[in-house]
Amino acid sequence: MGRWCVVLAGGVGSRFWPLSTPSRPKQLLPLISDTPMLLDTLDRLAPLADAEHTLVLTNASLAEAVLASAPALPTENVIPEPRPAGTCAALAWAALQIAERDGRDALMICVHADWAIGDVVGFQRTLEFAASLAAEAHALVTVGIVPSRADPGFGYIQPGMRISDGVMQVERFVEKPSRERAAEMVADGYLWNSGIFAWRVGDLLDEIAALTPEVAPALRAHANDRDAFFNAVQSVAIDVGVLERSKRVLVVAGDFGWDDVGTWAALHRVRARDASGNASLGRTHALASHNNVVHTDGAAVVLYGVDDMVVVVRDGVVMVTTRERAADLKLLMDSLPPDLRELKSLSSDTDQ
Repeated sequence: MGRWCVVLAGGVGSRFWPLSTPSRPKQLLPLISDTPMLLDTLDRLAPLADAEHTLVLTNASLAEAVLASAPALPTENVIPEPRPAGTCAALAWAALQIAERDGRDALMICVHADWAIGDVVGFQRTLEFAASLAAEAHALVTVGIVPSRADPGFGYIQPGMRISDGVMQVERFVEKPSRERAAEMVADGYLWNSGIFAWRVGDLLDEIAALTPEVAPALRAHANDRDAFFNAVQSVAIDVGVLERSKRVLVVAGDFGWDDVGTWAALHRVRARDASGNASLGRTHALASHNNVVHTDGAAVVLYGVDDMVVVVRDGVVMVTTRERAADLKLLMDSLPPDLRELKSLSSDTDQ
């Protein structure tokens, strides 16, 4: 039985402007360590599956950049999506490719490219356990993260009946709640919905065929034509299209320092901080300043008497906001003129 890892690496990461742009998305940037987030992800997965058994799904416009960042991946293992069609379509197509190469019993472990993981060994052990469970039980297995806080930015999983040590049925999935409801759910033992999955590819394809009309007809009609499939499919998340409808879903708890790095403010949780709580990358001097996030590609940043700020410097552009408002950068992006949004013109001016 072969084992494969599938990495979802699409999206732009607009909440990381001005560092992240359509041609430089966050998964290709060194936001947590000195290497791009995608490479950090592939390194964590290497003990679970080699490059020959690792697929990366990304936007069609980013395929060449992904291959350049991860040259160990075979070209055919970087799958360009002609248009965003939701995680269900992406994972269905990945499952179909794996089934054709390695049979329907092959195991598939699914992750995203933009996570921070504190305990890498614990992460790997949990994924190993989830994959073994999927193989033995013919189940769709998800890893629910033991929450470290009541975060309204995540979805939640309510565990149901205990099946065995560390294994539970899923009672229900809950979309992003209010902060008050999130606190109640954490107290009641809910888990964060991480987006980590493990299953036999045949089991996933069978459930899609039976439960997911948004995807199944396109998969049947265009199994040999990737572009036609992605253009025909209806966009739906894997959670909504399959897991919420299936009776074969199990959850295992994961407690390995997982964090979804979705905004500049999230870097305050996952980066090293100085004695005043400032998380910075690049030359920074801070006096009487606390709990700030700084990222500079060149110019020095000096902070004096400010708290809870985000300061980002790239190519002559300085973006300043608060950690609280950092989640609203999509609104800022919509207001920007095209040259600022992509920074192409400013980069050219700086180079002259």
